[in-house]
Amino acid sequence: MSEERTRPAPPLLVRTIDGTTVVTLYGEIDLVAAISLASGLDALSSGPRPDLVLDLRLVSFIDCAGLGLLCRTRNRVRARRGRLRLVTENGAFLRVLRAAGLGGVFEMDPHLPPPGPNGPTPGGEPVPSGPAMASSRPM
Repeated sequence: MSEERTRPAPPLLVRTIDGTTVVTLYGEIDLVAAISLASGLDALSSGPRPDLVLDLRLVSFIDCAGLGLLCRTRNRVRARRGRLRLVTENGAFLRVLRAAGLGGVFEMDPHLPPPGPNGPTPGGEPVPSGPAMASSRPM
């Protein structure tokens, strides 16, 4: 049981494509992961008019804490007059959203937004989640 409590949160891969911040989440987004991921997503959604895409295609599991994290991020982005999109092709995830009463709450897309005429900005990098993320990367 202690192994479960100390496992690291899924890493974030953060990159910018034509001014849009694309965050790829991996693995299980449960209570332990959501707590660690919250500070990173808070940092990414803290500026004015954030344009944030959360790529969830590699997420294998999400529980109510993970859904709460998505809602928290959505609320922060909307409060700053930004835009949040979720990318997933997973029918089970979409059913979970509907069952939780969140069916029409998020802007959904099965694919990442295409890069603009200049192509993606280089420098996609894995970013550790948790408190270190907020201070290790200028936003």
